Amino acid sequence: MKNPLLMLAGLAALATATLFSTGAFAADATQKSINVPAVTMFVIFVVLTLFITWWAAQRTRTTKDFYAAGGNITGFQNGLALAGDYMSAASFLGIAGLVYANGFDGLIYSIGFLVGWPIMLFLLAEKLRNLGKYTFADVASYRLSQIPIRSVAAVSSLIVVAMYLIAQMVGAGKLIEILFGLPYNYAVVIVGVLMILYVTLGGMLATTWVQIIKAVLLLSGATFMALAVLYAFGFDFNAMFAKAIEISPKHDAIMAPGSLIHDPISAISLGLALMFGVAGLPHILMRFFTVTNAKEARKSVFVATGFIGYFYVLTFIIGFGAIIMVSTNPAYLDAAQKLIGGNNMAAIHLSHAIGGNIFLGFISAVAFATILAVVSGLTLAGASAVSHDLYASAFRHGRVDEKTEMRVSRYATITLGILAIFLGIAFEKQNIAFMVGLAFAIAASANFPILFLAIYWKNLTTRGAVMGGLGGLLTAVILVILSKSVWVDVLGYSKAIMPYAYPALFSMPVAFVFAWFFSITDNSARAAEERARFHAQYVRSETGIGAEGAAKH
Repeated sequence: MKNPLLMLAGLAALATATLFSTGAFAADATQKSINVPAVTMFVIFVVLTLFITWWAAQRTRTTKDFYAAGGNITGFQNGLALAGDYMSAASFLGIAGLVYANGFDGLIYSIGFLVGWPIMLFLLAEKLRNLGKYTFADVASYRLSQIPIRSVAAVSSLIVVAMYLIAQMVGAGKLIEILFGLPYNYAVVIVGVLMILYVTLGGMLATTWVQIIKAVLLLSGATFMALAVLYAFGFDFNAMFAKAIEISPKHDAIMAPGSLIHDPISAISLGLALMFGVAGLPHILMRFFTVTNAKEARKSVFVATGFIGYFYVLTFIIGFGAIIMVSTNPAYLDAAQKLIGGNNMAAIHLSHAIGGNIFLGFISAVAFATILAVVSGLTLAGASAVSHDLYASAFRHGRVDEKTEMRVSRYATITLGILAIFLGIAFEKQNIAFMVGLAFAIAASANFPILFLAIYWKNLTTRGAVMGGLGGLLTAVILVILSKSVWVDVLGYSKAIMPYAYPALFSMPVAFVFAWFFSITDNSARAAEERARFHAQYVRSETGIGAEGAAKH
């Protein structure tokens, strides 16, 4: 395997460097100049991560290695990888852009994203490690019927992964198009090819170390930016806020809520999606099977929460710094006095204002690394849903050898990668904001309720779990389609049927009520057996007795 892998890695690195450096994009180069520092740092990152993929591939021999890095990742390493997996381009560029445009109200996303982690710490992390093997469907189906539960979990997981993937692919394409001078389509293809290489060849081990490196780079860059902004004001927050209020066209309004979310229903619904959606994201839940035991799972959440909370404080400072240093500089504004590239480029432009082309190159490469790391985690989660939950467990009823399952997983990875490339190209001109909202809403409405009830409620039955999961999934999807994001902005109707943009407040109760009703009315013999098995599950979830240990090589 070494030679083909080295060949693939070398070809990918060579192709990437060639695409950026040659005249292949001469037509586009006349419109956009290539940022040489950004390209150089990007190529360095790509070569480094391809070497990690080669190293990881030598250590990926079993399904446990492929899906869970052999269960040998430490709590601190996994916490940093969790932070790397979670701090997406939407977090870095998006929240800084929201603060730049709306001031204080931009914090609603960062607070919502962060509050979900204590829920993970106290309710799920330890139980997941003790009960599961590779995916959260292992836990949800622990005492329930395998085929229906895994099928529903796999479908909802794949929808979440698809929505997230589209948003990340479009974000990557736009970022490279603006910063590196590449055509959008080629940028999306580069992301897709690298993603397929990382996951297909290196599995979870390669993905983990890509996420760790990306987290360190992102935290370092954001820290420098925030410190540079504060240094300009003598590390006086009041002076920074006063200057931002003076410069902003909204003046005092940027320090008050209500400019982004206008009504209590939307605020509560968005908050529920962000808080509980975290506890239902398949690529995040999957990371708890990579550590050695439940103690390390708790430690990883604690570490991740600290890094993520610190990072969101930095994005708040970066957003206000952009108001002061970017919005007043004509070099970053177009003819209409709007930010070049849109508000999501606020952090990128601020990096240039602070450190010139060199630091702009570093932050640009970090932003791209952010997208690559998140996309790799998403793809691995999607591939595991296909190979482990659907193929090995639901279709083959567990009667499959490890080599076959890994081969199916790699085929699924390649398929997902190609699909992500085509979807990223197809959705270039569409409003993708609703996709991220839909991903969190589905995770909060379909995945979290079933996972939570399977762990904590002894009366949950297979019928209740399936109906609850499907009810939450369909309600979330239908309400998003009927909202302004799709009904008006995509389908072109004049008025939305659903008056609120965020469905979680309505779809989450549907999932819980359906699961409760169809469970308590289930008097079948199978339901009685499932209720009786709860005690054994509870003992294992609390003690870890019977849980798999780390792989030994």
